[in-house]
Amino acid sequence: MHIYRCKLTLLEATFFSSREVSATYQTEPVLGNIALAYAFNFCQSPYFNDGTIHYKEHLSALNARGLYLTPGTLIDQPRFTLGQFNAQPDAYWYAMGAGAIVTRPDGGQAIGAGKTWRLARPGQQPTKVQAESRPQYGRIRCLGIGNRAVAYVFSQEPLTIPRYIRLGKFMSKARVEAAEVSATLIERQAVTMPFLLNPADLPAATALTIFDLINIPPAPLMRNARLSGQFYHLKDGTLLPAGMRFGVDQLPDS
Repeated sequence: MHIYRCKLTLLEATFFSSREVSATYQTEPVLGNIALAYAFNFCQSPYFNDGTIHYKEHLSALNARGLYLTPGTLIDQPRFTLGQFNAQPDAYWYAMGAGAIVTRPDGGQAIGAGKTWRLARPGQQPTKVQAESRPQYGRIRCLGIGNRAVAYVFSQEPLTIPRYIRLGKFMSKARVEAAEVSATLIERQAVTMPFLLNPADLPAATALTIFDLINIPPAPLMRNARLSGQFYHLKDGTLLPAGMRFGVDQLPDS
């Protein structure tokens, strides 16, 4: 087993929609391992997406390769950047519809009946304006520049870890410093883990007793987990659970 310690430094404000409270969109101080799997280019999402979720297909392929990585745990106190956004159009005329902002098409008309609007374009039948899921305005909290995190990559084969990756909704840049570390396999009881872990990824033989749960999409993470079972013991004394793999076997096929 090849194990790589990856130190990540955020070079741009990084946003994940971890929590939405009214018009405030918050990023929790964590880097999910599913997001890192795509950022490290271990799996690729399709350029055009019709809404289909491909986690089972993509992450099962990594399991077959014996490739896994842990969530990213911030090293220091997290720093945040708080801002506002306004995605409303700057057209001369617009109206608030049912879950959407309506603008008049060039050369056409916008026909309203209460909150329902239809757009009439020359030579075409009027079409109903559909609700949009994207927010129009609000406040946004991002992880600030300079935040540092550490994650571990496990692979059956040697890997070349990218030096720079893109993370989050805005594809923000992060620097990666990776180093392979040696480890021995040992058995331990009641080990409290200082790193974030994905509870769905632990092997069945590992006993999990207590933990703090961070409930974020697409998969909850846990901190301060107390585990018993097999661990990789690194030269610097770090213990990492052995046998972790992406827990996607029970997900429905896409």
